[in-house]
Amino acid sequence: MNDKKTGPSRREFLRRSTVAATGAALVGGLSIARSAHAASSDEVKVALVGCGGRGTGAAANALSTAGPVKLVAMADVFDHRLQSSLKNLTNRFKDKVDVPAERQFLGMDAFKKAIDFLGGNDLVLLTTPPGFRPIHLEYAVEKGRNVFMEKSFAVDAPGIRRVLAAGEVATQKNLKIGGGLMSRHSLPLQAVIEQIHNGAIGDLVTCWAYREHGPVGFKTRQEGMSELAQQVQNYSNFTWLNGSFILDWLIHNLDVCCWVKDAWPVSAQGQGGRQVRDKPDQLFDHYAVEYTFPDGTRMFAQGRHMQGCWGFFGDVVHGTKGSAVLGEGVADPRIYKAYNRTSENEIWKYEGPKPSAYQVEHDRLFAAIREDKPHNETIRCAHAAMTGILGRMAAESGKEITWDQAISSNVELAPGLDQYTWDSDAPVSPDADGNYPVAMPGFTKVL
Repeated sequence: MNDKKTGPSRREFLRRSTVAATGAALVGGLSIARSAHAASSDEVKVALVGCGGRGTGAAANALSTAGPVKLVAMADVFDHRLQSSLKNLTNRFKDKVDVPAERQFLGMDAFKKAIDFLGGNDLVLLTTPPGFRPIHLEYAVEKGRNVFMEKSFAVDAPGIRRVLAAGEVATQKNLKIGGGLMSRHSLPLQAVIEQIHNGAIGDLVTCWAYREHGPVGFKTRQEGMSELAQQVQNYSNFTWLNGSFILDWLIHNLDVCCWVKDAWPVSAQGQGGRQVRDKPDQLFDHYAVEYTFPDGTRMFAQGRHMQGCWGFFGDVVHGTKGSAVLGEGVADPRIYKAYNRTSENEIWKYEGPKPSAYQVEHDRLFAAIREDKPHNETIRCAHAAMTGILGRMAAESGKEITWDQAISSNVELAPGLDQYTWDSDAPVSPDADGNYPVAMPGFTKVL
């Protein structure tokens, strides 16, 4: 691989992103007006957009925060999913759930109806498949709502640019935006990264991000279900919806490595493929991507979902004086004085409290809403997602791709998604044998 890198420094990219986001927001016509904030005694109303398992979990976290809060509206494309989520939350938070039939919204435009019901001090939980996130975030910010958005935030570069633009407008409107990278709110991770940043392993040399486990599932099509509905119910299996395995499943540990490094990559090259998977979808079942940071150090991301293979979920980092194991999937981060991670080489282990990072991220978001403190995680979330997208682009094309090339790409995975209805054709279709288009390194165009 060519070691001569021409990508921007982290600081320069932050500057460019902010300028570009501001310009895009103005062109997009998002009005800018300062929002009010909720006093600590005020009830914060919540709408849930996307009622699957992660959405239900996010709603439970929101309803578990301090101060008066109530779930007042829900939206999804599947009624059975909305009803299951509503039953679950009502059983657990009876006095905090008030979602009558007239505030149970279905369809591709249901998100607008749920957001419209809220007031300026309220919060919408955006937990649909990430392909829809830029569209929903833009609308929420336009309407002046505080937002919690689940990862992966977008699936392509045009979507990332829309997210950055909406985030800039949110700052100008004094809106609070939380993002679902809960590892950033993990007390064990904060503690171990503080140790690393204070020199516990010396200067960082290499980072490895892993997610290795069994196969991703696939739901068979129900009688009468449209092609679009079939893909949405299997959103983890279609690139236009989840952005690929390396993005939607590895994003946390990619983000943790970049947090340790305090930088975002400037280029990537890698590989991946579909070796054993036989489900009718678009998933690669393995990825291996090498990223380069501005100073030339490397991050290696390895993702695999196959039966009967070695499994590990976490990050390993090496410095000039030692190493550490940490990340999502590692309950007790450790630091070692050598590269062999043995008990005799261990010099630090986290032994403090371990509150749920999922809950902590909501506690901090709601505290910011009630105390009117700055809270906007959009830029960091967008950059973490762009790291995954960059890796996918490199692996699926077989090319070395720079960050500048990737973030400037105009390739959309689902063109015109804003205008979709539940009767629209899906962005990808199976062939006569029921097989969907799968990226082919060396042939697939990503720029």
